[in-house]
Amino acid sequence: MSDALTYLVKSRPEAMGHYFRFLKDAGSRLEPKTRSLISVITKVHSQTERGLLQYTKRALGDGASAEEILDALLMAFPALGLAKIVWAVDVLLASGLPEFSPDAMEPATWHELGKLDAFAGQLTRIECEGRTLLVHRANGACTVYDNHCPHQRTPIPLEALEGGALRCPKHGWTFDIASGECTAKGDRPLKRYPSKVEGGLLYAEW
Repeated sequence: MSDALTYLVKSRPEAMGHYFRFLKDAGSRLEPKTRSLISVITKVHSQTERGLLQYTKRALGDGASAEEILDALLMAFPALGLAKIVWAVDVLLASGLPEFSPDAMEPATWHELGKLDAFAGQLTRIECEGRTLLVHRANGACTVYDNHCPHQRTPIPLEALEGGALRCPKHGWTFDIASGECTAKGDRPLKRYPSKVEGGLLYAEW
């Protein structure tokens, strides 16, 4: 949230409360990914770089692919026009988001994360080709998640794990680490990557 919005929330809490409740209810019949894609389009229309990156990250966290985000922008061409779409793509390419790196334009591939025996604990945090991942292992099977909270893409440290619950330190969104589902505060799950084990090695696909 911008400094201006923070100021308005503090100085006019009742009025701003109505505004945020309106925004929340206005999209309550839409799935999270669709809401986020529409928000991306509105930020491109207003050419708000900070907002574009915020809602692009949210859309990615809600399960949208880079290709779906580009499709949403192109479908909004009659309202946005080519100049604003090109502006948005320039911002996304310069953002450092791995989903919009040149390598990400290639078809999804499998990436080796390491030997299966290396993931002996309940939860392991690893870096792989520019991505920070969480690997949950239970009963010999592994699940691979993005390390960021889907709310505002805050990295979640391993220290945030209590029992089977992972709590984001920024706003308290809490996730069941076995399923990735959000169990408190929020309404979106952790982003999950397809995974497989071959030859004693764990792989994830993106």
